[in-house]
Amino acid sequence: MFSYLFYRFAQFLALSLPLKTAYRLGIFAGDLYSAFAFIDRRRVLENLKIIFPEKSSCELVIIRKKLFHNFAKYLVDFFRFHKLDMEYIKENIHVKNMHYVDSSLSESNGVILASAHLGNWELGAVVVSMLGYSFLTVALPHKSKKVNAFFNGQRQSKGVHVLPLGNAAKGCIKALRRNEVLALVGDRDFVGKGIVMDFFGKPTIFPLGPAVLSLQTKAKIVPAFMLRNADDSFDLIMDKPIEYEPGTDKEKDVKEIIRRYKTVFEDYIRRYPDQWYMFRRFWKE
Repeated sequence: MFSYLFYRFAQFLALSLPLKTAYRLGIFAGDLYSAFAFIDRRRVLENLKIIFPEKSSCELVIIRKKLFHNFAKYLVDFFRFHKLDMEYIKENIHVKNMHYVDSSLSESNGVILASAHLGNWELGAVVVSMLGYSFLTVALPHKSKKVNAFFNGQRQSKGVHVLPLGNAAKGCIKALRRNEVLALVGDRDFVGKGIVMDFFGKPTIFPLGPAVLSLQTKAKIVPAFMLRNADDSFDLIMDKPIEYEPGTDKEKDVKEIIRRYKTVFEDYIRRYPDQWYMFRRFWKE
């Protein structure tokens, strides 16, 4: 109950205040949280050291501080979905390479947007939906039914259909066969059935979902990212579709497809490390 009331109060503030004021309040709250979140601070720093072994501790601490600030802004944006309209999109969001999605949809197999916990993937989903695309995503359910309903209500208020992780495969396949856009976050395995891959030179577990669904439905995978700029505008970037001709070895095909888009993830995370919101130990020992 406390979490639900906290989120509703945060939403009230985000909707009541001007955007820049809400951002400043969010940054203050982020700094306050960071001061006491010893484990989160340590985990973020450990992850950054693996991405940038050449950087000094001082440089990494600066990136970490900005990461907490950006995550606070990410939450403000999420809470303000009810105020999001086409005028805001036109003035603040630069959509790049949407033709990759359109050309993939022209094949009538749907398209899989594969993203990471980078930038503002929630806002990116809403923007694609508001641009007129039939849009579906998969989300990890919250333990609290009220919190889960609140988060899904935010998404659904802007046309994003949500399937719960763990029971989503059939719904995903049906959506792709209807030639819809399916968005999946592909840099973290939540169900314990992923595959071990090197990421920034160290092994971790990647989820199988995007690759398996692509092979099963022939839907193209398009890496997609919603990235914040210094002036708090955004670039919604569609990267080149993953081109791959499957063979007879399904396991090999899955691994190669994941390898190709995780390489794209590495490139964007290196460029925007202060927007990769990974507050847990990411790599396996």
